[in-house]
Amino acid sequence: MDYVKFGNTGMDVSRLCLGCMTYGVPDRGGHPWSLDEETSRPRIRQALEAGINFFDTANIYSDGTSEEIVGRALKDFARREEVVLATKVHGRMRPGPNGAGLSRKAIMHEIDASLKRLGTDYVDLYQIHRFDDDTPMEETLEALHDVVKAGKARYIGASSMYAWQFATMLHLSEANGWTRFSSMQNYVNLLYREEEREMLPLCEAEGIAVIPWSPMARGRLTRPWDTSTERSETDKFGRTLYEKTQAADRAVVERVGEIAKARGVPMAQIALAWVLAKPVVTAPIVGASKPEHLDDAIAALDIVLSDDEIARLEEPYIPHDIVGFR
Repeated sequence: MDYVKFGNTGMDVSRLCLGCMTYGVPDRGGHPWSLDEETSRPRIRQALEAGINFFDTANIYSDGTSEEIVGRALKDFARREEVVLATKVHGRMRPGPNGAGLSRKAIMHEIDASLKRLGTDYVDLYQIHRFDDDTPMEETLEALHDVVKAGKARYIGASSMYAWQFATMLHLSEANGWTRFSSMQNYVNLLYREEEREMLPLCEAEGIAVIPWSPMARGRLTRPWDTSTERSETDKFGRTLYEKTQAADRAVVERVGEIAKARGVPMAQIALAWVLAKPVVTAPIVGASKPEHLDDAIAALDIVLSDDEIARLEEPYIPHDIVGFR
């Protein structure tokens, strides 16, 4: 496993991050395809044994049970100081006022709730899961700064939003002496490349770590277009990402299949190798519900795509509507 600096920080992370949305009590929080704790633990242990030290979850995943399962597994299988543990805040955790969002009240409550579920005194990376239109940026940023100064988080990060919003938040942090975002977790893969227009250049210019979510398009880039899985059949959010571009997306998937066949490797390895080839990308977030999912992700680290292969993979793409910000 290779390790790289996390943006312009001094922290080292593995070149792959294990995404833990897959792990949680099934049917909690709208994820009927989640793996229960008994099935999840071997995947987390497999990641650790492969050298992955970076684990990403969120308070909202499976109604908090993802944090509980991940926290117990890491406590049993690893030393806390050797892993980089990330979680997120924004989504609704309870009904009624202040049960979601990025107000000071919500952030201060949710960081403590996440730490309790994770069974730790701090997280290495605390991320805002989405932008909150209803809370002043200054309120959110100062609250995050106070979380860091209280020792409850080492670094802070953001997730999918417009580049102008992220740039404004970076400016406000610098102007007020608040802790600056160290990372951007955004949606980047061969089926959705809109982040290449503004967000990725911004992150590169500002020294921001980029940790893409769904680098294999929720599995669509790992199998022939006409095949499906239990998750694809029940993933309501996933279906919203590709509703208007299916013809062009199918062409991209077929191109991945052609190159994978020529190289004699699974499609997943080609799709992930394309993301890894981008210099601005720090560590793609990969999900793993089966052993071979991690095997393919690790194997992709050794695949170097030629300029011609990259051009062929990218050629069928057409502009997409902005998605994933809500």
